[in-house]
Amino acid sequence: MDFCVSRGVPVKALVALLLLLAGSVRAATFDPALIEAATKEGSAVWYTSLIVDQIVRPMATAFEARFPAIKVRYARASNTDNTVKLLNEGRARRVQADVIDVTSGIHSLVEAGLLAAYRPRVAEHYPPVLKDPAGYWTGTNLYFEAVAYNTNLVKEPPRSFADLLDSKWKGKMAWTSELAVQGPPGFIYNVLTTMGEEKGMAYLRGLAAQLPAGIAASPRAVLDQVISGEHALGLMMFNHHAAISIGKGAPIKMANIEPLVGVFSIVAIMKDAPHPNAARLLTEFILSDEGQKVMADNDYLPADPDVPARIPELRPDAGHFQANYIAPDISRDGLAKWTAIYHEVFR
Repeated sequence: MDFCVSRGVPVKALVALLLLLAGSVRAATFDPALIEAATKEGSAVWYTSLIVDQIVRPMATAFEARFPAIKVRYARASNTDNTVKLLNEGRARRVQADVIDVTSGIHSLVEAGLLAAYRPRVAEHYPPVLKDPAGYWTGTNLYFEAVAYNTNLVKEPPRSFADLLDSKWKGKMAWTSELAVQGPPGFIYNVLTTMGEEKGMAYLRGLAAQLPAGIAASPRAVLDQVISGEHALGLMMFNHHAAISIGKGAPIKMANIEPLVGVFSIVAIMKDAPHPNAARLLTEFILSDEGQKVMADNDYLPADPDVPARIPELRPDAGHFQANYIAPDISRDGLAKWTAIYHEVFR
């Protein structure tokens, strides 16, 4: 297993001790006993599906600046690959990860008995939808999926689900073919929840007749194809990705067809974590106002309702849009059904 270690500046032991003590004073939410126990362990291993340069490395660097005696090692892979790896390591009783993040599939890890229940104190004020009632996971950052359009190709974007059925969009739409909540299954859930089963299925058949292209790539890669003009519209595009590209001058805008699909990354701790205290401290840090500000500063949408996003309008409260959240329990109970509908209707 190859791990990456965030680059930190070496400090003398005395300086590190002083920084630790100072840190526990200015952030009372971090338990001094937990800091001491985590310091003895010396490191935390983080399996992540987040983008390394955009958020993983900045988060690890901020954590190490806060707690210099504890190093963060991280291994990045796709959500699906990480879940499979964790299941395999668990079955082999060779758990290497301390902390993990996923957007879906968490139920398989819970059912396999691989996760430790832990309720971070810093997340007590988080909305209930972002916290597992049993304490196995907590939301770290939000994603809202809307329709992206190329401004060079589209002058009058769609404003409703019905608009997507206009014949002018036939063969001009694309979305990821990844069968996860951030892809077509999530769109299907949203339509069925919003319109009801009968009208929703009729709508989905109408959309399928529009021949949306299924791209074997991430939503971010699909958005890049919309930006380049390969497609006029991108369905199920993350609004913060579009905002980043808009900031760089890309010919892209978002159309909020409500309700948007809302999903979120979640953090969890392995039951047999090699560094359990460092795992808890890293989790607390990611969910604290300090960690959530790192999210915001790097163009992620914080899960903490008290930490503003860099572009506030990307969240429902400031953006004044409605969203249907697909929480892990909803995904667990419905993903197989939505995937079957996708194969029936769109393939």
